[in-house]
Amino acid sequence: MTLRSLAKSFSGTTAIRAGIAMLAAFAFALSYDALRQMAVAIHISWLLTCAFPLVIDGFIAIGVGALLMLRSAPTRSRVYVWLLVGAATLTSIWANALHAVRLNQQARHGDGIRLDDVTVGGLSAIAPLALAGAVHLYIVVRRQDVADVAPAAAGVADGRQGAGTSEEPVPAERLVIARSAPLGRQGRASRRHIEATFRDRDLTIGRKEADLLKDLVQAELDAAAAEQWPELSAAGADAA
Repeated sequence: MTLRSLAKSFSGTTAIRAGIAMLAAFAFALSYDALRQMAVAIHISWLLTCAFPLVIDGFIAIGVGALLMLRSAPTRSRVYVWLLVGAATLTSIWANALHAVRLNQQARHGDGIRLDDVTVGGLSAIAPLALAGAVHLYIVVRRQDVADVAPAAAGVADGRQGAGTSEEPVPAERLVIARSAPLGRQGRASRRHIEATFRDRDLTIGRKEADLLKDLVQAELDAAAAEQWPELSAAGADAA
């Protein structure tokens, strides 16, 4: 991939990220207005009413990002974060819906459109849901963009400088854990089994590290098999 194609990729994803960020900003503003009025209704100090929406919707945004970062974490940790994000999201939806329904009940309707309370409450839930979805989309697009461009950028740098990249050494204790993982099909190292072994010990491991550990374990298995083959051949020759 050339620098020109890299620039095109950046420009395309930048436009998408800008659109997602704008969507998140509008969704946050809509939800912020409702939640701030709810803060006034529950008699929070006027100076602190602006913080009430930030606590709820801000937690949703941070929680969605944490979920993506903890994709390889133990199941218990991910379930805990899911529960927190779910509780914050439901709280925001409930507060937005309650605010809209109460205003709908108190409003005087003339010749305009008359909506029932269920419809008003359902439409008011769009803002917090859109906020959580926009944050999720932004992080996914960002991660995918980095994953696609980084190898190409490394290739361009290698072509210009003629230099390779070296991988960081794997800690010995993590390699020992990887060796204890069950083998996969045909007696070969399995990334899935290595990840499961780490999670069973409440340890986190990313896909890249799991692939590296799998390759190291498989290299050891191949080397051991290569050493045993000459011995078996020699034993067969002696028996003949």
